[in-house]
Amino acid sequence: MNDAKIAVIIPAFKVIDTIKEVISSIPDTVDYIIVVDDRCPEFSGREAEKSNRKNLIVIYHERNEGVGGAMITGYKKALEFGCEIVIKIDGDGQMDPKYVGNLIGPLIQDDADYTKGNRFQDFKALETMPRIRIFGNSALSFMIKVASGYWNIMDPTNGYTAIHRRVLDKLDLSKISKGYFFESDLLIRLNIINAVVKDVRMPAKYAQEKSSLNIKKAIFQFPSKLLKGLAKRVFLKYFIYDFNMASVYILLGLPVFLASVFWGIVEWIDSFVSGVPRTAGTIMLVALPIILSFQMLLQAINIDIYSIPKKK
Repeated sequence: MNDAKIAVIIPAFKVIDTIKEVISSIPDTVDYIIVVDDRCPEFSGREAEKSNRKNLIVIYHERNEGVGGAMITGYKKALEFGCEIVIKIDGDGQMDPKYVGNLIGPLIQDDADYTKGNRFQDFKALETMPRIRIFGNSALSFMIKVASGYWNIMDPTNGYTAIHRRVLDKLDLSKISKGYFFESDLLIRLNIINAVVKDVRMPAKYAQEKSSLNIKKAIFQFPSKLLKGLAKRVFLKYFIYDFNMASVYILLGLPVFLASVFWGIVEWIDSFVSGVPRTAGTIMLVALPIILSFQMLLQAINIDIYSIPKKK
């Protein structure tokens, strides 16, 4: 796996039954295995220490910080050790370590800065995935695509990831969300610094493990955070770091669209209350700005899609 130093980070929370098996299955070519016990009530960290891996480091949080907090701690430790590639593997056994080589290949070859597993290209394995998770992941995936700007990523909610030091050094790790929004927030920030993200095909793996991520809860909590992330990304990429036709379309299209829709609603309510239908001229004065501004916004989205970061 080349001469690059590699670290695997395992955020550990309520994975006492699977953590040792996960650690033992990690390839020997990995230089460091960093387990972060996120104030686990089951003491998963202590269970991990029973493994006989010499390259194992266990870190204990004094309070629970969430998967993002655990990963940030692990990233910082990996950087201290001089690692160039850092991989995230959950401790619940749902991520097969035998795909580590596939995941880090694009990073070593400088084809990507960040890689994510993609379960949706393996239809046979996908059939074993719980239906509620397929629905939840599909809904979240679309929202994350829009917010992050990585329209080419098919499984953005997949937590099996690898990142290169060249982009880790550019990120302010202290600002990244520490909860389950961590991976989505990281994608948004990676797009802002023009990091290249690539999918790596691998099958879904589900046995008797219980995921601690509540998909239904996430669907209701994520939209506001994703909207905030989208606004930040658009503002920085299209009005601070650059200014192009997408900036013009957004600057003109968004306020006109919102104002026209508001005006249309006011006219409709007034017509309904008074019982007096609006004239064709009034309707056109409302509809035409909506149509034109909506077309501008579609053009801005089209430019955003074609602006996905790529290797030059």
